[in-house]
Amino acid sequence: MINKTFYSIFQQGSRTYFYSSLFFPTSVKKDVFMLYGFVRKADNYVDSIPQERDKFYRFRDNYYRAMDGDITGDIVIDSFAMLAQKKGFEKQWVDAFFHAMEMDLEKEHYATLDETLEYIHGSAEVIGLMMGKIMGLRKEALYHAKYLGRAMQYINFIRDIAEDLQFGRIYFPQPDLEQHGLAQLDYEYTKRHPERFTEFISTQIKRYCNWQMEAEQGYRFIPKRYLISVKTAADMYNWTAKQIYNHPFIIYEWKVKPLITQIITTTLTNIINPENRNNHVDFCMRRATKATPVQS
Repeated sequence: MINKTFYSIFQQGSRTYFYSSLFFPTSVKKDVFMLYGFVRKADNYVDSIPQERDKFYRFRDNYYRAMDGDITGDIVIDSFAMLAQKKGFEKQWVDAFFHAMEMDLEKEHYATLDETLEYIHGSAEVIGLMMGKIMGLRKEALYHAKYLGRAMQYINFIRDIAEDLQFGRIYFPQPDLEQHGLAQLDYEYTKRHPERFTEFISTQIKRYCNWQMEAEQGYRFIPKRYLISVKTAADMYNWTAKQIYNHPFIIYEWKVKPLITQIITTTLTNIINPENRNNHVDFCMRRATKATPVQS
């Protein structure tokens, strides 16, 4: 039985992850819900308007107290601390996560791809590594798990351009904007330069596809009973990438997310044939093949 606190946080936080995760075996599913509850609660503090800095730092400090053996009374923190110890999460992973959350409190622009990747490492790659540990994957698989987290976060950057601008945030490396002659990404500006913006989005999705293809090389390490949920989530992110690639300005109109029925249908397809390669995956394969090499 999954605790109602984790269930509520997860359900409200991510449609794709929530519904795809429902198909994990019960023991793994409980751990996944604990992980997501922890990272989402911290993320909510830095993404609220206004940002809740004091609550974030109290949350971070209480986590380290819990890792020292204290009972904080916060079920999200105490449960995650036990999970981290049980599954052998490396301390530097959680440190990197908190560092990324702090970047959201202080940083608005990213001068280089390395800076963007620093943020992505803490906000997403380490989550992929933790998921790998929860599933008990071999060490060789963790490299690919990191790339899956990286790719998914990058699509979130693309999908959430308009939302992030409310915080003054642009996660894309500044040279990428300059390469396409863009001074900013707000709608009033990009609608005056539609060709530049379309090419910019194309470049970002090609980068995503390169990372996603690297991630999918690790599917062979994932047991079938776990691959169903992992692949469903990835398929939905590929679908999101395809929608934005075909209609770049859609990101200013609505938050591109698959329907619940679409997620369930994709899950059932993956149950029947986990090796299935749908047209969304083929889309990304074509983009990655055509993409120019990008920094990893």
